Amino acid sequence: MASLLANGLPRFSPSETPKFPKGFCPKLESLKSLNPKTPKNPTSSVFKVRADVGFESKTIDSDSPTASPGKHATSSTDDKLQKILNRDYKWGWFENIDSDAIPKGLSEKTIRMISERKNEPDWMLEFRLKSYEKFLKMKEPKWSDNRYPPIDFQDMCYYSEPKKKPSLNSLDEADPELLRYFDKLGVPLNEQNRLANVAVDAVLDSVSIATTHRKTLEKAGVIFCSISEAIREYPDLVRKYLGRVVPSDDNYYAALNSAVFSDGSFCYVPKDTKCPMQISTYFRINALETGQFERTLIVADDRSFVEYLEGCTAPSYDRNQLHAAVVELYCAEGAEIKYSTVQNWYAGDEEGRGGIYNFVTKRGLCSGARSKISWTQVETGSAITWKYPSVVLEGDDTVGEFYSVALTNNYQQADTGTKMIHKGKNTRSRIISKGISAGNSRNCYRGLVQVQSKAKNARNSSQCDSMLIGDNAAANTYPYIQVQWTFTSTKEYLSTTYTLVLSSTKGNK
Repeated sequence: MASLLANGLPRFSPSETPKFPKGFCPKLESLKSLNPKTPKNPTSSVFKVRADVGFESKTIDSDSPTASPGKHATSSTDDKLQKILNRDYKWGWFENIDSDAIPKGLSEKTIRMISERKNEPDWMLEFRLKSYEKFLKMKEPKWSDNRYPPIDFQDMCYYSEPKKKPSLNSLDEADPELLRYFDKLGVPLNEQNRLANVAVDAVLDSVSIATTHRKTLEKAGVIFCSISEAIREYPDLVRKYLGRVVPSDDNYYAALNSAVFSDGSFCYVPKDTKCPMQISTYFRINALETGQFERTLIVADDRSFVEYLEGCTAPSYDRNQLHAAVVELYCAEGAEIKYSTVQNWYAGDEEGRGGIYNFVTKRGLCSGARSKISWTQVETGSAITWKYPSVVLEGDDTVGEFYSVALTNNYQQADTGTKMIHKGKNTRSRIISKGISAGNSRNCYRGLVQVQSKAKNARNSSQCDSMLIGDNAAANTYPYIQVQWTFTSTKEYLSTTYTLVLSSTKGNK
């Protein structure tokens, strides 16, 4: 997330970023009306940041040598991109589900209510309360490229669940109304229509609704369930790994998540086991004034393998909602985790109204030798995205990979990237990032490759490409390379490429 500090990771220094021209000042515009989908609030305003803020406007003649290569792009390619950019958000519908929510506000009482609702053991409540104490001592970081109004943490609900939710020991006990709800989303959970080769954990607001294929996975020794169930049924495993990769004081939003996280997924793959099917979690926000704070913990023991996919959607509300998650991946000797994300939160309308604030901490630890973690992400949603899926290469001969496509449009903002921390010998990392900015959006790649003093023969390859569509979008790239020992030949081990492509819809810039 914002400032990562674990397993020897340094922070992104506020003194180094953001690097804007002197006199930088964001331009704000307030909208006078709200979409009638939600009740109007006469005191509400929409926070919009123009993508060109902090940059001098320059006119480039289309015939000059410095003209954008965008004019050479084929019309068919432009048409395809415009079709994607202008697509309707078909998951923006809302259903009135009778829910039981705790009162708004953030306090020690809030933490205790969440823990009591979830029937947690004392050690889990203690973990939450200590995290909350750390959160109160921290300040929200301001160094990212993202610009947004102050978040009122007292004006949101931290726990909401459907009323009369039965015990979810089997799909037969799940509320039929909620099963129909996820069917409408294209995520079938019932026995007849569920996906054949994918185990799905469906999370609605603050609770897991159902988990498919649990018995099949259990036969292979794989544990896959909601993290709430794991805390109750597998406490020793959870206590051993929770906070091991992302400590509760890692950063501001990780501390908040550690205090108030409600549900999420837990997976443990035992030694010498290949998970027999892909596992997946689908996160859905439905309640208007509720934030979502899930926690995902995946542990791959020695010589095991698992592939995980997460997806997410939210209604098209005019008000912003906060999504602050934490994902921890742990890889033992010879293990491999492939983690993929299709991030499709509501991004707000074309005038900048509504959308999700997606402030997430994701990190993997390659603890054992010859282990491997791969992050793959497609970012198309959220009004604001702030996340850096990272890998700590602690064991010798470990591998970390990051593949990302981030698409922003209208008034979306994205500050995302990765960290590859080389600690062991003969470690390798690969970074490929593609950013596409259109409308008035801004898209930032921020990455760190760190080679520590004992990481001999470390290798990294980084390629970051940005495309600007239209006249008002912006893209920034902040690459950091830190080497703590002397290479025989730097070029032999580190390869970095950054490319910018301009494509104007008017064809003259």
